[in-house]
Amino acid sequence: MPRPRKRQAGAASPDEKGLVGKRNKTENSGETAAEENSSPQKSVASKDCGKSLSSYWLMKSEPESRLEKGVDVKFSIEDLRAQPKQTTCWDGVRNYQARNFLRAMKLEEEAFFYHSNCKEPGIAGLIKIVKEAYPDHTQFEKNDPHYDPSSKKDNPKWSMVDVQLVRMMKRFIPLAELKTYHQAHKASGGPLKNMALFTRQRLSVQPVTQGKSRPFPSYSRTQFPFSSSLT
Repeated sequence: MPRPRKRQAGAASPDEKGLVGKRNKTENSGETAAEENSSPQKSVASKDCGKSLSSYWLMKSEPESRLEKGVDVKFSIEDLRAQPKQTTCWDGVRNYQARNFLRAMKLEEEAFFYHSNCKEPGIAGLIKIVKEAYPDHTQFEKNDPHYDPSSKKDNPKWSMVDVQLVRMMKRFIPLAELKTYHQAHKASGGPLKNMALFTRQRLSVQPVTQGKSRPFPSYSRTQFPFSSSLT
């Protein structure tokens, strides 16, 4: 996840300096070799993403200070709002499925900015993708908490995207409220019945789905149970 360090979003190579991305302590790279070597095009979810002209995502970041290898990984939506052009790179993702979701994202697709690992987790705002996946520079930086010595510059393991703030939520949508919608949709067969926030809790980057592993292009913004908070 991004952190408020002085980095330029949209760096052309991992060596160039820019703004840092978001972190989530629940994420890890302990996935199978098949997931590691898979590309977004080979995953079912990513194939569906490619077919959608308007996919929605949920991206987690930690709004409260937490040291990881001596570095504060805090990055809230207020930190994003304070960045130049309200834009940053979403770095530090070290889970293969979450990485594949990053690689599947397309320009102008929108994501919910989710505050995680904090006193009151929930959706704080809306962001959009302004640069598609490119190598995450932090995998090569030895002083970064997410340095990966096994990743090579000629074949980088990890990717990131650039995001820009679209708007703050009209009101913060807490996890407890989202869980209520999820449980109601499980009972009624609604589009949030398989929401990855509850079925794959460890993922820091995830599609907003209407069915198993299927992104959710047909569910218009006005149909969200919490649509009044989006504008």
